[in-house]
Amino acid sequence: MEFSINDAINNLWEKLDGWLDAIILKLPNMVVAILVMILFYFLAKYVSRFTKRIAFKGIKQESIKQMLTKLLFAVILLVGFFIALGILELDKALTSILAGAGVVGLAIGLALQGTLGNTVSGLVLSFLPKVRIGDFIETGDKKGYVTEISLRNIVIRQTDNEYVIIPNSTFVDNPFTNYSWTDRSRIDVACGVGYEDDLEKVERLVSEVISENFEQHDGEGVEFFFTEFGDSSINFVTRFWINSTKPKPKLAAKHKAIMLIKKRFDAEGVNIPFPIRTLDFGKNQLQMVSKHSGNGAS
Repeated sequence: MEFSINDAINNLWEKLDGWLDAIILKLPNMVVAILVMILFYFLAKYVSRFTKRIAFKGIKQESIKQMLTKLLFAVILLVGFFIALGILELDKALTSILAGAGVVGLAIGLALQGTLGNTVSGLVLSFLPKVRIGDFIETGDKKGYVTEISLRNIVIRQTDNEYVIIPNSTFVDNPFTNYSWTDRSRIDVACGVGYEDDLEKVERLVSEVISENFEQHDGEGVEFFFTEFGDSSINFVTRFWINSTKPKPKLAAKHKAIMLIKKRFDAEGVNIPFPIRTLDFGKNQLQMVSKHSGNGAS
C-alpha cells in the first residue's frame, strides 16, 4: 500500500472542515454558555455580598462570615459551570472530567498534605469562637491583633505594626492566649519599703490610693501582700482590676499606680529604699612593695 500525500492532505482538510462545521453549529451554544458563566459570576458576587450583609448579620464571628461568603460564591459559580456544560452538550465529557479529577485530586492530596492540613485548620479556626478578627492574642513569642483568618494562615499585626503570618496548623496545634476574650484584667504592681517603716500604715496607704483611683467590680477588690524580706527593703505586691482587652491599658494602669504610690509615700514619709553596698576593708592593709636590682636600679 503506497502512501499518498494528496490523500493525507485531503483527509486532513475533511477533518478540519468537519470540525469547522461543528464549531459553526455550536457557536450559538458557546456564546450562550459564555454569557451564562458571566451572568453566574456577577450573580455569585452580588448574592454573596448581600448574604454577608443581611443573612449573616447575626453571626458575630467575622471569619465565619468570610468563609461562608467564599463558599457561597464558589457554589453559585460551580452551578453556572455545570449549566454551561449542559448547554454545550458536554454531559458525557463532564462525567469523564469528574472521574479524572478524582484521580488527580487524590494525587494532589498526597503531595500537599501540609497545605490540606492548613486548610482544615483554617476551617476549624473560622468556626472557633475563641479567636476573632480584631482580638489581641499571643502564641509562642508572637503577639498582636488578628487581622485575617484564611484557609491557609492566620495574620497577626504586632504592636510595632509588623505583620506575622502563621500557618493554621501551627497555630491550632500550639497553645495561645487571647487577651480580648474578657473585658477585665488584673494588674500586679510590686514595690518595697524601708525596714523602719510601719507596715500596717504602708498596707493602708497603698490599698487606699489604689481603691480611690481604680474602680473595682463585685467579686474583685484591691489585694495587698508583703512578699519577702529583701536585702534593703521589705517587698510587697498589690493587685487590682481594670477594663482591658489590649496591652496598652495595662501599661497605662501600671504607670498610673506607680506614680500614685510614690506620691502618697512621699507625702506620708514612707521610704522606698534603693540597694546600698558597703565595702568594709576592716584590718586589711594595702602595701606597696618595690624590688631593687643588684646594680641599684629600681
